[in-house]
Amino acid sequence: MSQTHATALKAATVLWVVWGLVHMFAGVLTIAQPTGAGFAGIADAMDPASFDMEYAAGVDGILRQHGWNLLWGGAVTVIGAVFIWRANMTAIWVTAMVGGLLDVGYFLFMDLGGYVNFVPGTVMTLVSSAAILLSGWVWITARKTASADDKGAT
Repeated sequence: MSQTHATALKAATVLWVVWGLVHMFAGVLTIAQPTGAGFAGIADAMDPASFDMEYAAGVDGILRQHGWNLLWGGAVTVIGAVFIWRANMTAIWVTAMVGGLLDVGYFLFMDLGGYVNFVPGTVMTLVSSAAILLSGWVWITARKTASADDKGAT
């Protein structure tokens, strides 16, 4: 692996750690806050007063589940980042799947819906996208190199 590839993986690691910690924090806040405040924290482009109402008991549970998903998704990406730093090719995939798929839903339903501000939400989607592109480039290059080495060995 070249120094450029190693540096790209270290940059991806930093991006995933930032993304993961932000999502872990958001998950804890979503679980800990009252239902209306939890929704207002997620849909931060909306007037917080619009969430000040009575909610069915199930809505509270759904919001807490969302907070839990943010928490564990963030934790998985932080753990994955440690292995990406060590150039583990499987960790690149697992971390991209967890962080990337969480952000696809966010982008489709929150960003495109116009419910969120650019900072922090959309910025975090850009952070995960950059981490995926950087580490994906290294993964593709490593795969091509390994394939070429295998062909030369036969």
